[in-house]
Amino acid sequence: MTILSDIEWRTSDSKIAYPDAVAEMERRNADIHAGEARELIWFLEHPPLYTAGTSSDPSELLSQEFPVFETGRGGRHTYHGPGQRVGYVMLNLKKRQADVRNFVHALEAWVIAALAEFGIDARAVDGRVGIWCDTPEGEEAKIGAIGIRIRKWVTMHGFSVNIDPDLSHFGGIVPCGISEYPVTSLKQLGIAATLHDFDEALKKTAPQFLSAIAK
Repeated sequence: MTILSDIEWRTSDSKIAYPDAVAEMERRNADIHAGEARELIWFLEHPPLYTAGTSSDPSELLSQEFPVFETGRGGRHTYHGPGQRVGYVMLNLKKRQADVRNFVHALEAWVIAALAEFGIDARAVDGRVGIWCDTPEGEEAKIGAIGIRIRKWVTMHGFSVNIDPDLSHFGGIVPCGISEYPVTSLKQLGIAATLHDFDEALKKTAPQFLSAIAK
């Protein structure tokens, strides 16, 4: 398990305020770049909030019900809240493949592999940001979001997957700028899984993710 044990794996049980998480990521990014800290994969939840990525369109923010945070990651508006597993991935791509596109594709494949552990046939779709699957009604729906930032070849931000969030909260934004498709969750798909269950699936499938970005 060396490929995993060289990385710090952290799970926060309490809900982490978004500005605190960003400040921690920025500190860790600098320390990893300086060789003063291990790489970090951090699983957490946020209280209800919206984030606006570098490509966000103000017209796609439909509600001020929750705080809105400008963020340096790519993408548009996303929602974070209880019942959603957020994974922040801080890896030094100078030690791996210094290839942004490859990293994003590997991150998508990791989330897809973890969802497959629950029998969900998820996928990435060309031209559409995020992770997608089919509902029991045969409708395509978004179950996960991807958004990264890279500073000095150290990654930040990562992914979010809907385990059992309040899906009505997504109504305050046009998620990732895509209005034609709904948002879903493991619970809505009839899968009774906890955040811990999903964390274990992520850890089980992590070796293939790390292998995909290795030199």
